[in-house]
Amino acid sequence: MNKDMKKHGPKIEKGTIGRLLKYITKNHKKKFIFVIICIILSSVANVLGSLFLQTLIDDYITPLLGVQNPVYTGLLKAIGVMGLIYLVGIITAYVYNRVMAIISQNVLKDIRDEMFIKMQALPIRYFDTHTHGDIMSHYTNDTDTLRQMISNSLPQFVSSAITIISVFCSMIYLAPILTVFVILFSIITIIVTRLIGSKSAKYFINQQYSLGRVNGFIEEMISGQKVVKVFTHEEKAKQDFDILNEQLNDDMFKANRYVNILMPIANNLGNLSYVLVAIFGCLLSFNGIITLTPGTLVAFLQLTKSFNHPINQISNQLNSVIMALAGASRIFKMMDEEPEHDEGYVTLVNVKKENGKLIETDEKTNLWAWKHPHHDGTLDYVELKGHIELHEVDFGYVPEKTVLYDISLYAKPGQKIAFVGATGAGKTTITNLINRFYDIEDGKIRYDGININKIKKDSLRKSLGIVLQDTYLFTGTIKDNIKYGCDNATDEQVIEAAKLANAHNFIEMLPNGYDTMLTANGAQLSQGQRQLLAIARVAINNPPVMILDEATSSIDTRTEKIVQDGMDKLMEGRTVLVIAHRLSTIRNSKAIMVLEKGRIIERGNHEELIQQKGKYYQLYTGAFELE
Repeated sequence: MNKDMKKHGPKIEKGTIGRLLKYITKNHKKKFIFVIICIILSSVANVLGSLFLQTLIDDYITPLLGVQNPVYTGLLKAIGVMGLIYLVGIITAYVYNRVMAIISQNVLKDIRDEMFIKMQALPIRYFDTHTHGDIMSHYTNDTDTLRQMISNSLPQFVSSAITIISVFCSMIYLAPILTVFVILFSIITIIVTRLIGSKSAKYFINQQYSLGRVNGFIEEMISGQKVVKVFTHEEKAKQDFDILNEQLNDDMFKANRYVNILMPIANNLGNLSYVLVAIFGCLLSFNGIITLTPGTLVAFLQLTKSFNHPINQISNQLNSVIMALAGASRIFKMMDEEPEHDEGYVTLVNVKKENGKLIETDEKTNLWAWKHPHHDGTLDYVELKGHIELHEVDFGYVPEKTVLYDISLYAKPGQKIAFVGATGAGKTTITNLINRFYDIEDGKIRYDGININKIKKDSLRKSLGIVLQDTYLFTGTIKDNIKYGCDNATDEQVIEAAKLANAHNFIEMLPNGYDTMLTANGAQLSQGQRQLLAIARVAINNPPVMILDEATSSIDTRTEKIVQDGMDKLMEGRTVLVIAHRLSTIRNSKAIMVLEKGRIIERGNHEELIQQKGKYYQLYTGAFELE
């Protein structure tokens, strides 16, 4: 929790209710109108049932008192009519609750779809600054609070509003003086409700944020469970969790403390109102101030209950509404995040050569080109070769802190360029700038002579193959994982890519071969096997530029030889940018860049850097070790 949040607390953003209603009315307008009609019918039926008590008692029950051999035909018909009125209310209430349940699920589907679409458009920066568990909480806890509000609280509020209006009109019709008394007493109930509800609101908002932090911590602990156990960090993890869990418990306790006292207070105020109306009505009637028949008094008392009940319902639903609005506010805050900007207009297209010219084609060829439109309407096709240039590049993840200074380098097609340096020197940051996970502050990066800011990001990234130190495999078959990003690849192409990555042999030895199901990031495979699949996944896309980010640093020497052989095959004829801790893997690089504190301090091939006897020499001879 940042300092600003501690000081002021998280808030529900303005317009949250309006945005929620738009989701309901946008795609479910007809169903919602139908629900409103059913709610009106249900509320009016209940009010008519209460009013009918006057007729039932005064016209059918009272005349039968003291009569010998009374005839109950009329009374039975009246009871039948009353039962029919209430039956209409019951049926319409059942129908609108069922329809609202359907609407709520559809609305949540729309919101989850929109959230996921927005999430795909967010920059890497967002995921670097938000815990995965907190993001997951948007899809689970926050949306569940919305479901409860839309399916339960919203129809209750509409029903309560309609009931209050219709009951008020009926009470005025029966006994205006008693109605004034009821209104005054109801105002007291509303004031009490608002006072208590306002105290709980901020704690319900805090509760949603605390829940997100707890989920984030749990997700981290699950992902890093091996590390926790290796460092015997269980007790510290428990202590950290206890702090977060205690904060969540405190917020939940404070929020529910007020709500739990609100419900009995509101109910008891309603009961007190009922008793006082009965006493007050009888006194007025006995003193001749007003004329009340037994039926009128009974009907009015029933209406009094009907008037207080919606107020109590609103009180009971306040916590659900506040939680839902807090959840919606968090969801909309994510949806309002700035998406990843892409002003690029240069795209990657398939081409073929005819008479020495590049011609765009719908056919699948092994030849690609940058389709570069110009302001004057002309169009150029620049063959994709993989020529990377960085010229005086400065960059910082936050504006006030620069991490790269004056970086200039080039990698010609087919060359292998290596980056060496301690952790935090800026090696991975350079590759993040090339694929535009982040945009540079100053300088230029060119790809085949084109400023990468002009290239559409999806086209840029399609031309780059990246093998990371930490591989990630998705739930699905081995074949699906190799085809990831190239869904139209044939089985033959999958096998060819696996052979190129030296993965084919171990895949064939698995029980179901390429159809072997992988779960939990391929936990049933070794680190080396997962790395080979990552290489095969890149190979099938056949990119002209490869980025290897410490791809062999976490595997043993024997497995490294297999993985390195696979990578060497993949690197043939491509521009390769390598980040490596093991200097033996980069000896054959065309150029090696030694970075320190965001600057290139040495550059040259292996022999040249050894002769310089600088930092690289110290690293290679063991006089200085990478951290």
